Amino acid sequence: MDSSGSKEVSFRQSVNLSFDIASSTLDLPDGLAYYIKNNNHVFQIRFPVKINGKLESFIGWRAVHSDHRLPSKGGIRYSPLVNQDEVEALAALMSYKCALVNVPFGGSKGGLVIDPSQYSEESLEKITRRFAFELIKKDYINPSINVPAPDMGTGSREMAWIASTYAAHRPDDIDHLACVTSKPPTQGGIQGRTEATGLGVAFGLREFFRHPEDIRLSNLEGTLEGKRLIVQGLGNVGYHAAKYLQEEDGVIVIAVLEYDGALYNPKGINIKELAEYRRIHKGVKGFPHAEYFENSSDLLEYDCDILIPAAMEGVIHTGNAAKIKARVIAEAANGPVTFDADAILKEKGVSIIPDTYLNAGGVTVSYFEWIKNLSHIRFGRMQRRYEEKQNAALIAAIENEGKKIPDHLVKVLRQGPSEIDFVRSGLDDTMREGFQSIRERYWTNENTASYRIAAMAIAIEKIAVSYREMGVYP
Repeated sequence: MDSSGSKEVSFRQSVNLSFDIASSTLDLPDGLAYYIKNNNHVFQIRFPVKINGKLESFIGWRAVHSDHRLPSKGGIRYSPLVNQDEVEALAALMSYKCALVNVPFGGSKGGLVIDPSQYSEESLEKITRRFAFELIKKDYINPSINVPAPDMGTGSREMAWIASTYAAHRPDDIDHLACVTSKPPTQGGIQGRTEATGLGVAFGLREFFRHPEDIRLSNLEGTLEGKRLIVQGLGNVGYHAAKYLQEEDGVIVIAVLEYDGALYNPKGINIKELAEYRRIHKGVKGFPHAEYFENSSDLLEYDCDILIPAAMEGVIHTGNAAKIKARVIAEAANGPVTFDADAILKEKGVSIIPDTYLNAGGVTVSYFEWIKNLSHIRFGRMQRRYEEKQNAALIAAIENEGKKIPDHLVKVLRQGPSEIDFVRSGLDDTMREGFQSIRERYWTNENTASYRIAAMAIAIEKIAVSYREMGVYP
């Protein structure tokens, strides 16, 4: 039910309806589309934990949408609103996301019904370790079968607890660190994972703005510089996306929407300053450099060039879609635009860069971390100093010919690539290639009505090819 009182389909139904439209553009054998669309298995867990002398019962899920590639991959969400329908929808999106950007994982997702803010760190650790144990018993955590990561309400701290729990129960598994991703770098994590999803959003928008034909569809022109941005949700994803776009591309952040209100300044809001203010004051209210609005959802409808919904699903629905004035909606969250709202926005000429593609930065860098854990060596350790020597020799050769290289370039060239350089290079390449494949399908297939359908069709096609090569169908 949206704010206007009209009934809309659920999150899972929205994903499946988009799937149905996309699969209708493909020539798939009978029954295969139905098989790909549905989750392969869902595990429901109920377990007790003693908290402050009182026994509490918790319920959670781990869904595997597809295991056409192993391991299956997907985050674990902590929220009082978690339910099986949501977990299955998120698992499906993970399958399509990984297939689209050529990350060789199946799709999975987990969730626990809990409000983390109501528990101490000590209690959360007990709950997380018990949840992990229940999953480990059924191989829903395993480096080669199912690999979780953070989602809403969880982070690197929880992943470190899970990795430690797995190692305790499977001490003979030499690859135990690969059982989860987004761990702290000191616990087998990788540099650049924290900001990966938000940075991927920024890279994806940057790639969109490299194509004049696509920009014109949104009644825009030029580059990202000077474009007016509204970001909804200043969590990890929204913060890093807005920060990078502001600092590197000259985007003007005119509004920020948070749970405790919204801020608006047409001249721009400094994201780093706001983040520091919020850290100290535990909210955005009172920030001195912008006008405060108590009802943050109202600002979704303000005029802007780019709107980044980076929080919950379903924030743009039939109740507000017709009032949205953004030219481009960049889906940093999973499912922020409902199926019915998508049709309204398409009619208005709004370009939607879909979640299936745009927030794939997190799983991409998780893939890099997983590879690092399996190889037991950090990226760059073998070649960094060698490349520094090669670059120094090249500089010397050029300068021996009497051509002076500016000092600032010498400094850059002398420095070999570090792990984070490799990570960001791989992420940038992934996001570029991902959008290029989407727009090619969009522009060359008359049955593909949007970027969302193009992205979904590409993903379905790749999964179908995997099943064919496995012998599932002739």
